[in-house]
Amino acid sequence: MKYAILIHEPKSEFAKRTGPDAPTYWAGWMAYTQAVQQAGVMVGGAGLEPPDTATTLRSPNGKREIHDGPYADSKEQLGGFYLIEVPSLDEALDWAAKCPGAANGSIEVRAVLPPPPSAS
Repeated sequence: MKYAILIHEPKSEFAKRTGPDAPTYWAGWMAYTQAVQQAGVMVGGAGLEPPDTATTLRSPNGKREIHDGPYADSKEQLGGFYLIEVPSLDEALDWAAKCPGAANGSIEVRAVLPPPPSAS
């Protein structure tokens, strides 16, 4: 089964991506990525640009509203994700627990929906 490991980080962690803490910050992520790849469970994933580069779209009543920023009701913002394929939620949670983002943020694990059946 495929699972998305969604990494939510506080602003302080986004700040570590550049500056004097960057080598340490990225070393942890590189090690984690290598471990997931070597285990053969990584399907995909990507880091995301900081939340202040986000654009949020809502479409109430079919009227498009666009706002700069993520506008999430949380102090943590989505920083990136991994897509893994493992046999169970327990194994997905084991990988999530090893993720560097778990130390200072939160990791959301969600099963990925299978593709819809094709219309015949």
